[in-house]
Amino acid sequence: MSPAASRNRAYLDHASTTAIRPVALEAFTSGSLALGNQSSLHQSGRGAKLRVETARDALASTLGAHASEIVFTSGGTESDNLALKGLYWARRDRARAAGADVECNRIVLTGLEHHAILDTATWLEAHEGAHLDFVPVHADGMVDLEAWRATLERDPDSIAVATLMWANNEIGTVQPIAAVAAAARGVGVPFHTDAVQAFGAVPVDFSASGATTMAVTGHKIGAPVGVGALVVRRDATLTPVQHGGGQERDIRSGTIPAALIEAFAAAATEAHDRLAEERERLGSLRDRLIVGVRDLIPEARLTGPEDIDPRTGERLPAGTRRSPNNVHFIFPGCEGDSILFGLDMAGVESSTGSACSAGVPRPSHVLLALGIDEILARSVQRFSLGHTSTAEDVEQVLTALPEVHASALRAGMAGHTSTIKTANSHAQTMPRPRPDHVSSKD
Repeated sequence: MSPAASRNRAYLDHASTTAIRPVALEAFTSGSLALGNQSSLHQSGRGAKLRVETARDALASTLGAHASEIVFTSGGTESDNLALKGLYWARRDRARAAGADVECNRIVLTGLEHHAILDTATWLEAHEGAHLDFVPVHADGMVDLEAWRATLERDPDSIAVATLMWANNEIGTVQPIAAVAAAARGVGVPFHTDAVQAFGAVPVDFSASGATTMAVTGHKIGAPVGVGALVVRRDATLTPVQHGGGQERDIRSGTIPAALIEAFAAAATEAHDRLAEERERLGSLRDRLIVGVRDLIPEARLTGPEDIDPRTGERLPAGTRRSPNNVHFIFPGCEGDSILFGLDMAGVESSTGSACSAGVPRPSHVLLALGIDEILARSVQRFSLGHTSTAEDVEQVLTALPEVHASALRAGMAGHTSTIKTANSHAQTMPRPRPDHVSSKD
């Protein structure tokens, strides 16, 4: 029994990190006892290299990639930085060397990306002359495909890289990545997707996606923290972010953490092998939680799409439009942190899905990009499920939520005039989409 279970606590923050899988722990423990640097030529070094390459093959097979396309990193943030900066610099510098008539410095993205993408793009804007070109999204977080194509087709030679998150970490929206990538490929623009939340939750096939690069990480699927990968198409060119011994195709130098990589591959293999049944299981738990919250608190508002065909109203397989492990609600009139701490006291661990610094609640940039006002964007709670989640966890949430919600409603929005002023000031430092960012087609 896990420590959390022994305390009768329901952990519903798997989108932040999930429990390590026993197979991954066993692989890490065994690998940690083995000696050898895989760059060394002696027997121990060759043994380490064999273990790493075996793990690379196993991970590649779960991602629909060739083993040579796997570049190991420390996690999703490094992978996103490496992809965005590496593709931007390589394409910009190649255009300059060719004497292009236009500066190749546009980055096409939405306002819904993870901070690992947004903050990297903002840094490139501030220090490397990038121009951020935001594409509208629908009210459920789906990218406006017509606008995406139009943006790419408008002077594609000036676009260094385009990027879109496969599955959103806050509201669970699963994007049509193959169509998005095809539009970029059609005009010769490199495309990066952050698949950190998608991998292990929905089918992820790098080759079929058509992406140029794709980021994944271990600790979201039951591997230890500290290992991830950037999948890089074999014909792609990236400028390295760091330099050293030339490991990992000379894209990411650094001593290879063999034991972490073995654990990552073990977790990925198990998650991949169980994906179909796990999608269905978690989708059922997710839907039970959504229905339960709506029944108990009618004014609560689900954010993001549902797995329902918008044209026919028919139910779709779990994970088609919304990640099967994601539930995200707005609770009008409540501070998200009040609900979080109330649930925590009741033995339920959830998340607001937004940043909080020095005790000052701030609205989610994802919700702001959807056109939701600052106050409602602070009145949120994210419940995310994982491989250890049970029906009892869901029922524990539904049992605790009414009283916690009532208490949060009585407390109201703590000092929201000054807080919103602070939040708005903070927002000025973030990449923000234009006012019409939410598509009028909704």
